[in-house]
This record gives sequence, C-alpha cells and structure tokens, in this order.
Amino acid sequence: MGTKEIAGKKKKNQGVTSMTQGNPARLILLFALPLMAGNVFQQLYTVTDTAIVGRALGVEALAALGAVDWLNWMVLGVIQGITQGFSILIAQKFGSEDYEDMRKATGNSCMLAVICAVVLCVAAELVIDPAIALLKAPAEIVPMASAYLRVMFCGIPVLMTYNMASAVLRALGDSKTPLYAMVLASVTNIGLDLLFVIVFGWGVEGAAGATILAQILSAVYCILAIRKIELLKMKRSDLRMEKSLCQKLCVLAAPMAFQNGIIAVGGMIVQIVVNGFGVAFIAGFTATNKLYGVLEVAATSYGYAMVTYAGQNMGAGDGKRISRGVRAGLLIGMVTSLLITAVMLLFGRNILGCFISVEEAAGGEALEIAFRYLKIMSIFLPILYVLHIVRSSIQGMGNTVIPMVSGISEFVMRTGASFLLPMLFGENGILFAEITAWTGADLILVPGYFHERKKIKS
Repeated sequence: MGTKEIAGKKKKNQGVTSMTQGNPARLILLFALPLMAGNVFQQLYTVTDTAIVGRALGVEALAALGAVDWLNWMVLGVIQGITQGFSILIAQKFGSEDYEDMRKATGNSCMLAVICAVVLCVAAELVIDPAIALLKAPAEIVPMASAYLRVMFCGIPVLMTYNMASAVLRALGDSKTPLYAMVLASVTNIGLDLLFVIVFGWGVEGAAGATILAQILSAVYCILAIRKIELLKMKRSDLRMEKSLCQKLCVLAAPMAFQNGIIAVGGMIVQIVVNGFGVAFIAGFTATNKLYGVLEVAATSYGYAMVTYAGQNMGAGDGKRISRGVRAGLLIGMVTSLLITAVMLLFGRNILGCFISVEEAAGGEALEIAFRYLKIMSIFLPILYVLHIVRSSIQGMGNTVIPMVSGISEFVMRTGASFLLPMLFGENGILFAEITAWTGADLILVPGYFHERKKIKS
C-alpha cells in the first residue's frame, strides 16, 4: 500500500481511535478530556438556562423547573441508556476489527433508535399532567412546569438522534467531534436563551425551545462527521433489521435504559418529599441539582471512556488490559473528584448566587439551603466517581445486568433515605438521599466488577 493511499485512509477515518494498544491511563485521559470539555459546555448551557430563568423570571419559575427536573432527566436517562447500550456492541466489533458486523450493528441500532424515539415521545407527552400531579408540585408553579415539559418532550427525537450519533462516534474512539458539537450547541443555546426569555419574553417555554434548537445543530454536526468515516460507509442492507442482531442490541440496551429509568423514579420520589418543603426549599434544592451536572461532569466523561476502552479491549480479547485500565481510571477519578470538592467548598456559595436572586423575599433562604446541599454532595463526591468508572467498565465488558441491579439498589437506598431521614433529621435529612444512593450502587458494582474480572480470567 502506497504512502498516499495510507494517508487517504487515515483522512477518511479521521478521529477514529483504537484503545487496544498504548498506555491505558493516557488513552483514557485523552479520550475523556474532549468529552469533559463537551460536558462542561453542556453544563454551561444548563446552568445558563437556570441562571436566566432564576434571575429573569424569579424563584417560582426556578422552582417550576426543579419540581419536574427528575421527570425530564428520566427521559434523557432512558435515551442515553438505549444509545449507550447499542454502542457497546459497536465498540466490541470495532475492537475485534470485524467492520462488516460493526456496520450492521450501527445500522440496526439507528433503526431501533428511530422506533424508540417515536414511542418515547408519544408516551412522555401523554404522562405530563398525571406525572406532575403525582409529584405534588405546589399549585402556583404547576402551569409553568407543564408548559416547560411539553416543549422539552417535543424534542425527544432530536435528543435521540444526537445521543445515537455521538454514541457511535465514541464507540470508534472519537471523543472530539461530540465536543465540537456541544460547543456549537452551547453557544447557540445561550444566545437563544437571552433572545427568547429576556427579549421576546417567552418564559420557561422559551428556555425549552432554545435547548431543542441547539440540540438540532449538535445532532446535524455529528451526523455529518459520521458520513465522513470510511469504516462506517453503510449499504442499504446494513439498515435491514435482523432479528438476532436486534435482540442482541436490545439485551445490551434494555437493562441500561431500565437502570436509568429506575434511578430517575427514585429521584422523583425524592422530589415529591422536597416539594412538600415549600418554594424556597425547592428553589435551593434545584440550584444545587443544576450544579450536580458540574460535579459529575468528569465522572460522566471517564464513564464514557471506560465503556469504549473496556468494549474495544473485550472485543480484542485482552482481559488483563481491561484490569489495568480500570485501575488507572479509578486513580484518575479520585484525584479529579478531590479537586472538584475543593473548588466547590471554596467558591460554591458564589456560584450558587448566579442562580438565586437574594433580593427576593425567599432568595436568602434558598441560597443557604442550596449551599448546605452543595457542601454535602461535594464532600462525598469520590463515591460517585467510583460508581461511574466501575459501572461503565462492567458495561463495556458486555454485562449490563449488574449495572441494572446497581440501579435498583440505588433506587431502594434513595427512596428509603428520602422517607426515613427527614423523619429523623427534618428537611436536612433529604439532602443525604443522593449520598446514600451512590453508596448503595457501589456496594453492588465493586463486587460485581471483581466477579466479571474473575470470569474473564477463567
């Protein structure tokens, strides 16, 4: 093969990276850093949504978004579970260099994603009012909460498209394209937020519409990048749904979607308890929950890196290399979580002040509640990082059942804590529900990982 031909192939497959060779820590970091930067931009526009709504529309509008936050997250979590589950098989086929089956897995994944998006969109729109009633949101914020969700759920097909496209790219070791897509979406979202909410006065619906339009741009960007990858040049036959292949994809994706869904149900139960403490408490709780994404931004990125790393090396049949990667990932995760903890303890109150106007009657109280909650989550952050890294490694190894069981454990612990702790410690008790849930998940995941590692060795 000539030099020009090799250079041409590299250009056609630009961004694609094999994680089956080289230093595991370096590969994980290089893969995770662009994702981390992309997640920072994603959190930037989430935080901007919150700041603009909280500052421009007031504490009640902020509480309205917070009161249904877990319902919104449940839909996103199910979508991410489905697409990440599909990407496991794609990563394994890429690691084993079985490119024909990789293209078939990608084509069938896309077709299944379309079906899931339609079903999920219809179902989500139908359950909005019953779900808000179940969450027991204060009457004064129900209309805003309902309006926000109706617009957001219309964008489910867009959300599915972006997540499927970025999952395919990550499976092939490309974490830079999703970064560029997220930067584009973040800048667009911030500009549209200011235009729709402040200039046009469209309220919470404007904030939701800005998010959807920004996601359309990021989805288109990722799709255009995929079309340039020679290894993913699919024929019409690759899109033909094969029963056995679809079953295999669903076996991987269904537990992950269920896992995220059950975690979200637990979160909604917590929100029901929180909604009973009044608007100021809801607003403070919401402000910190919006920073939750910032706290776990690196953990999520390391998780995506570990899914791809473990998946590719599983396809290559290198169990020892997976173990080396998990150890490296855990070390990196611990250092990162401690740095984030230090930043939040030092500057958290100032950051939260961007969301909450202390000039309002309930503003000062909401800020105190928010900072109290932020300190608790920050101190116990290493537990969350272990959760993401170990769970994603197990998923990449092809086992999505153990992570699903950990999600059930997380649900039980979060739900139990949300009912028991407020009875013992008052409203402050609910602030420890997340920590309890993380711990419950780790109690399943850590032994589960050693079980999977032993099984691979044998």
